[in-house]
Amino acid sequence: MEQARADRFQRLLDHLMSGGVRLRSPVVATMERIVAELVSVRALSHTTGHLADLRLPRQVLERAMLAYIRAYDVDMSDVAEPLSAFETFNAFFTRALRPGARPIDPGENTIVSPADSRVHEMGRVPTHGMLEQVKGRRYRLGALLGDEGEAGAFREGVYANLYLSPRDYHRVHCPVDGHILSWRHIPGRLYPVNNLAMRAIDGLYATNERVVVHFDSPGFGRVALVFVGATNVGRITLSFTDQPGAWNSRGPTTVTPREPIAIARGDELGMFNLGSTVVLLVADPKLVPASVLAGEHVAMGRGLWRR
Repeated sequence: MEQARADRFQRLLDHLMSGGVRLRSPVVATMERIVAELVSVRALSHTTGHLADLRLPRQVLERAMLAYIRAYDVDMSDVAEPLSAFETFNAFFTRALRPGARPIDPGENTIVSPADSRVHEMGRVPTHGMLEQVKGRRYRLGALLGDEGEAGAFREGVYANLYLSPRDYHRVHCPVDGHILSWRHIPGRLYPVNNLAMRAIDGLYATNERVVVHFDSPGFGRVALVFVGATNVGRITLSFTDQPGAWNSRGPTTVTPREPIAIARGDELGMFNLGSTVVLLVADPKLVPASVLAGEHVAMGRGLWRR
Protein backbone atom coordinates (compact mmCIF):
# COMPACT_ATOMS: atom_id res chain seq x y z
CA MET A 1 0.00 0.00 0.00
CA GLU A 2 2.79 2.44 0.95
CA GLN A 3 4.73 1.66 -2.23
CA ALA A 4 1.62 2.12 -4.37
CA ARG A 5 1.00 5.51 -2.77
CA ALA A 6 4.63 6.49 -3.32
CA ASP A 7 4.46 5.37 -6.97
CA ARG A 8 1.37 7.54 -7.55
CA PHE A 9 3.13 10.48 -5.92
CA GLN A 10 6.22 10.03 -8.12
CA ARG A 11 4.11 9.76 -11.29
CA LEU A 12 2.39 13.02 -10.31
CA LEU A 13 5.78 14.72 -9.81
CA ASP A 14 7.01 13.43 -13.17
CA HIS A 15 3.81 14.67 -14.82
CA LEU A 16 4.11 18.12 -13.28
CA MET A 17 7.81 18.39 -14.14
CA SER A 18 7.24 17.29 -17.72
CA GLY A 19 4.30 19.60 -18.32
CA GLY A 20 2.04 16.75 -19.41
CA VAL A 21 2.23 14.93 -22.73
CA ARG A 22 -0.95 16.54 -24.11
CA LEU A 23 0.51 20.03 -23.76
CA ARG A 24 3.46 19.25 -26.01
CA SER A 25 3.69 21.47 -29.08
CA PRO A 26 6.59 23.01 -31.05
CA VAL A 27 6.60 25.94 -28.63
CA VAL A 28 6.50 23.67 -25.57
CA ALA A 29 9.22 21.45 -27.08
CA THR A 30 11.45 24.49 -27.58
CA MET A 31 10.84 25.64 -24.00
CA GLU A 32 11.64 22.17 -22.69
CA ARG A 33 14.92 22.22 -24.57
CA ILE A 34 15.79 25.65 -23.19
CA VAL A 35 15.02 24.56 -19.61
CA ALA A 36 17.13 21.40 -20.01
CA GLU A 37 20.04 23.42 -21.40
CA LEU A 38 19.87 25.99 -18.58
CA VAL A 39 19.90 23.48 -15.73
CA SER A 40 22.65 21.35 -17.32
CA VAL A 41 25.32 23.99 -16.68
CA ARG A 42 28.07 22.16 -14.77
CA ALA A 43 28.69 25.04 -12.38
CA LEU A 44 25.13 24.67 -11.06
CA SER A 45 25.66 21.02 -10.18
CA HIS A 46 29.06 21.74 -8.62
CA THR A 47 27.55 24.49 -6.48
CA THR A 48 24.76 22.17 -5.34
CA GLY A 49 27.33 19.50 -4.50
CA HIS A 50 29.38 21.98 -2.49
CA LEU A 51 26.31 23.07 -0.52
CA ALA A 52 25.37 19.44 0.14
CA ASP A 53 28.81 18.86 1.67
CA LEU A 54 28.61 21.81 4.07
CA ARG A 55 28.47 21.09 7.80
CA LEU A 56 25.41 23.18 8.59
CA PRO A 57 24.17 24.00 12.09
CA ARG A 58 22.48 20.88 13.44
CA GLN A 59 19.00 22.40 13.65
CA VAL A 60 19.19 23.80 10.10
CA LEU A 61 20.42 20.47 8.68
CA GLU A 62 17.72 18.42 10.40
CA ARG A 63 14.98 20.79 9.23
CA ALA A 64 16.30 20.54 5.68
CA MET A 65 16.37 16.72 5.82
CA LEU A 66 12.87 16.52 7.29
CA ALA A 67 11.56 18.91 4.61
CA TYR A 68 13.11 16.72 1.90
CA ILE A 69 11.64 13.55 3.45
CA ARG A 70 8.16 15.11 3.47
CA ALA A 71 8.44 16.60 -0.03
CA TYR A 72 9.50 13.31 -1.67
CA ASP A 73 7.80 10.86 0.72
CA VAL A 74 11.14 9.17 1.55
CA ASP A 75 10.80 5.85 3.38
CA MET A 76 13.24 5.96 6.31
CA SER A 77 12.19 2.67 7.90
CA ASP A 78 15.08 0.70 6.32
CA VAL A 79 17.82 3.29 6.83
CA ALA A 80 20.77 2.03 8.86
CA GLU A 81 21.30 5.20 10.92
CA PRO A 82 19.05 7.86 12.48
CA LEU A 83 18.95 11.39 11.06
CA SER A 84 21.13 12.56 13.94
CA ALA A 85 24.03 10.52 12.52
CA PHE A 86 24.23 12.47 9.25
CA GLU A 87 26.69 15.36 9.40
CA THR A 88 25.95 16.75 5.92
CA PHE A 89 23.06 16.73 3.47
CA ASN A 90 25.14 14.57 1.12
CA ALA A 91 25.59 11.94 3.85
CA PHE A 92 21.79 11.78 4.03
CA PHE A 93 21.47 11.49 0.21
CA THR A 94 23.89 8.56 0.14
CA ARG A 95 22.50 6.86 3.23
CA ALA A 96 23.09 3.15 3.75
CA LEU A 97 20.32 0.65 4.55
CA ARG A 98 20.23 -1.77 7.45
CA PRO A 99 21.51 -5.33 6.71
CA GLY A 100 18.81 -7.48 5.12
CA ALA A 101 16.64 -4.53 4.06
CA ARG A 102 16.93 -5.58 0.39
CA PRO A 103 16.85 -9.39 0.06
CA ILE A 104 18.51 -10.71 -3.10
CA ASP A 105 16.47 -12.97 -5.38
CA PRO A 106 17.78 -16.49 -4.61
CA GLY A 107 17.44 -17.81 -8.17
CA GLU A 108 20.85 -18.82 -9.56
CA ASN A 109 19.84 -17.96 -13.12
CA THR A 110 18.52 -14.50 -12.26
CA ILE A 111 19.83 -11.00 -13.00
CA VAL A 112 18.77 -8.70 -10.16
CA SER A 113 18.01 -5.00 -10.11
CA PRO A 114 21.12 -3.04 -9.09
CA ALA A 115 19.11 -0.25 -7.47
CA ASP A 116 15.79 0.90 -6.08
CA SER A 117 14.42 2.40 -9.29
CA ARG A 118 11.64 2.76 -11.81
CA VAL A 119 12.01 0.69 -14.98
CA HIS A 120 11.71 3.35 -17.70
CA GLU A 121 12.51 1.00 -20.59
CA MET A 122 13.32 -2.71 -20.74
CA GLY A 123 13.82 -4.94 -23.75
CA ARG A 124 16.09 -6.73 -26.17
CA VAL A 125 19.04 -4.91 -27.71
CA PRO A 126 18.33 -4.61 -31.46
CA THR A 127 21.03 -5.46 -33.98
CA HIS A 128 21.16 -1.82 -35.13
CA GLY A 129 22.19 -0.82 -31.60
CA MET A 130 19.67 2.02 -31.11
CA LEU A 131 18.00 1.80 -27.68
CA GLU A 132 14.78 3.44 -26.51
CA GLN A 133 15.24 6.41 -24.20
CA VAL A 134 11.58 7.43 -24.24
CA LYS A 135 8.98 7.27 -26.98
CA GLY A 136 10.34 9.22 -29.94
CA ARG A 137 13.88 9.47 -28.56
CA ARG A 138 16.75 6.98 -28.79
CA TYR A 139 20.41 6.68 -27.89
CA ARG A 140 23.18 4.71 -29.57
CA LEU A 141 24.65 1.83 -27.59
CA GLY A 142 28.19 2.42 -28.86
CA ALA A 143 28.02 6.09 -27.85
CA LEU A 144 26.72 5.17 -24.41
CA LEU A 145 29.64 2.78 -23.81
CA GLY A 146 32.17 5.07 -25.43
CA ASP A 147 33.29 2.24 -27.74
CA GLU A 148 31.48 0.96 -30.82
CA GLY A 149 33.45 -2.28 -30.71
CA GLU A 150 32.24 -3.12 -27.20
CA ALA A 151 28.65 -2.50 -28.26
CA GLY A 152 28.70 -5.53 -30.54
CA ALA A 153 28.97 -7.90 -27.57
CA PHE A 154 25.51 -6.85 -26.34
CA ARG A 155 23.48 -6.91 -29.55
CA GLU A 156 20.62 -9.38 -29.20
CA GLY A 157 21.17 -9.32 -25.43
CA VAL A 158 18.93 -7.31 -23.07
CA TYR A 159 18.93 -3.84 -21.53
CA ALA A 160 17.04 -1.80 -18.94
CA ASN A 161 16.93 1.95 -18.17
CA LEU A 162 16.49 2.27 -14.41
CA TYR A 163 15.59 5.70 -13.02
CA LEU A 164 16.49 6.56 -9.41
CA SER A 165 14.09 9.25 -8.24
CA PRO A 166 14.86 11.74 -5.44
CA ARG A 167 12.96 9.53 -2.97
CA ASP A 168 14.96 6.37 -3.75
CA TYR A 169 17.95 4.79 -2.02
CA HIS A 170 20.92 6.10 -4.04
CA ARG A 171 23.46 3.28 -3.82
CA VAL A 172 23.99 0.90 -6.72
CA HIS A 173 24.77 -2.80 -6.32
CA CYS A 174 26.06 -5.65 -8.44
CA PRO A 175 23.38 -7.46 -10.51
CA VAL A 176 25.39 -10.69 -11.07
CA ASP A 177 28.10 -12.90 -9.65
CA GLY A 178 31.30 -12.41 -11.59
CA HIS A 179 34.40 -10.28 -12.01
CA ILE A 180 34.89 -6.60 -12.78
CA LEU A 181 37.12 -6.34 -15.85
CA SER A 182 37.39 -2.57 -16.22
CA TRP A 183 35.64 0.76 -15.74
CA ARG A 184 35.59 3.87 -17.87
CA HIS A 185 34.78 7.49 -17.05
CA ILE A 186 33.27 9.43 -19.98
CA PRO A 187 32.98 13.22 -19.50
CA GLY A 188 29.78 14.86 -20.69
CA ARG A 189 26.90 17.19 -19.91
CA LEU A 190 24.73 17.06 -16.81
CA TYR A 191 21.21 17.26 -18.23
CA PRO A 192 18.41 16.21 -15.87
CA VAL A 193 17.04 12.72 -16.48
CA ASN A 194 13.36 13.49 -15.86
CA ASN A 195 10.66 13.11 -18.51
CA LEU A 196 11.03 16.70 -19.69
CA ALA A 197 14.71 16.33 -20.53
CA MET A 198 14.38 12.85 -22.00
CA ARG A 199 11.79 14.16 -24.45
CA ALA A 200 13.83 17.27 -25.26
CA ILE A 201 17.33 15.81 -25.64
CA ASP A 202 18.00 13.05 -28.15
CA GLY A 203 20.65 10.58 -26.99
CA LEU A 204 20.61 12.03 -23.47
CA TYR A 205 22.09 8.97 -21.74
CA ALA A 206 24.98 8.93 -24.23
CA THR A 207 25.51 12.69 -23.80
CA ASN A 208 25.63 13.00 -20.01
CA GLU A 209 28.73 12.27 -17.96
CA ARG A 210 28.86 8.60 -17.07
CA VAL A 211 30.90 5.71 -15.70
CA VAL A 212 30.75 2.33 -17.46
CA VAL A 213 31.65 -0.79 -15.45
CA HIS A 214 32.32 -3.99 -17.42
CA PHE A 215 31.87 -7.45 -15.90
CA ASP A 216 32.38 -11.02 -16.93
CA SER A 217 29.73 -13.35 -15.48
CA PRO A 218 30.10 -17.15 -15.59
CA GLY A 219 26.34 -17.52 -15.93
CA PHE A 220 25.50 -14.69 -18.36
CA GLY A 221 28.65 -13.66 -20.24
CA ARG A 222 29.43 -9.96 -20.66
CA VAL A 223 27.58 -7.45 -18.47
CA ALA A 224 27.89 -3.66 -18.44
CA LEU A 225 26.44 -1.28 -15.87
CA VAL A 226 26.40 2.42 -16.73
CA PHE A 227 26.11 5.10 -14.05
CA VAL A 228 24.54 8.06 -15.88
CA GLY A 229 25.17 11.41 -14.23
CA ALA A 230 22.55 14.18 -14.19
CA THR A 231 21.88 17.71 -12.98
CA ASN A 232 23.08 17.94 -9.36
CA VAL A 233 24.76 14.53 -9.73
CA GLY A 234 28.24 15.82 -10.47
CA ARG A 235 29.91 13.00 -8.56
CA ILE A 236 29.72 9.26 -9.07
CA THR A 237 31.61 7.33 -6.41
CA LEU A 238 32.80 3.75 -6.96
CA SER A 239 32.90 1.51 -3.89
CA PHE A 240 35.10 -1.34 -5.14
CA THR A 241 38.27 0.67 -5.78
CA ASP A 242 40.31 3.51 -4.32
CA GLN A 243 41.59 4.36 -7.81
CA PRO A 244 38.45 5.48 -9.66
CA GLY A 245 40.32 7.24 -12.46
CA ALA A 246 40.64 10.84 -13.62
CA TRP A 247 37.00 11.94 -13.29
CA ASN A 248 37.78 15.47 -14.43
CA SER A 249 39.63 14.51 -17.61
CA ARG A 250 38.62 16.02 -20.93
CA GLY A 251 38.40 12.65 -22.65
CA PRO A 252 37.38 9.09 -21.67
CA THR A 253 39.61 7.40 -19.09
CA THR A 254 39.66 3.61 -18.79
CA VAL A 255 40.98 1.73 -15.75
CA THR A 256 41.85 -1.97 -16.04
CA PRO A 257 42.91 -3.64 -12.78
CA ARG A 258 45.88 -6.00 -12.78
CA GLU A 259 43.55 -8.81 -11.78
CA PRO A 260 39.77 -8.94 -12.33
CA ILE A 261 37.89 -7.99 -9.14
CA ALA A 262 35.63 -10.74 -7.80
CA ILE A 263 32.16 -9.49 -6.92
CA ALA A 264 28.84 -11.06 -5.96
CA ARG A 265 25.20 -10.15 -6.51
CA GLY A 266 24.19 -7.50 -4.04
CA ASP A 267 27.69 -6.18 -3.38
CA GLU A 268 27.84 -2.39 -3.44
CA LEU A 269 29.29 -0.88 -6.63
CA GLY A 270 28.92 2.84 -6.04
CA MET A 271 26.57 5.72 -5.38
CA PHE A 272 25.01 8.85 -6.85
CA ASN A 273 24.26 12.20 -5.27
CA LEU A 274 20.50 12.84 -5.63
CA GLY A 275 18.68 10.83 -8.30
CA SER A 276 19.92 9.62 -11.66
CA THR A 277 19.78 6.62 -14.01
CA VAL A 278 21.48 3.25 -14.42
CA VAL A 279 21.56 1.50 -17.78
CA LEU A 280 22.10 -2.25 -17.41
CA LEU A 281 23.21 -4.42 -20.35
CA VAL A 282 23.55 -8.21 -20.43
CA ALA A 283 24.87 -10.11 -23.46
CA ASP A 284 23.00 -13.38 -22.79
CA PRO A 285 20.36 -13.74 -25.59
CA LYS A 286 18.38 -16.40 -23.69
CA LEU A 287 17.14 -14.14 -20.88
CA VAL A 288 13.45 -13.40 -20.39
CA PRO A 289 11.81 -10.81 -18.07
CA ALA A 290 11.22 -12.00 -14.52
CA SER A 291 7.65 -10.63 -14.16
CA VAL A 292 8.81 -7.00 -14.36
CA LEU A 293 7.12 -4.44 -16.61
CA ALA A 294 8.21 -1.07 -17.94
CA GLY A 295 6.95 1.67 -15.61
CA GLU A 296 7.15 -0.52 -12.52
CA HIS A 297 9.15 0.41 -9.42
CA VAL A 298 11.59 -2.31 -8.34
CA ALA A 299 13.68 -2.73 -5.22
CA MET A 300 17.37 -3.49 -5.36
CA GLY A 301 17.80 -7.27 -5.43
CA ARG A 302 14.54 -8.06 -7.22
CA GLY A 303 14.86 -10.26 -10.29
CA LEU A 304 14.81 -8.42 -13.64
CA TRP A 305 15.54 -11.34 -16.01
CA ARG A 306 16.00 -15.06 -15.67
CA ARG A 307 17.02 -17.94 -17.88
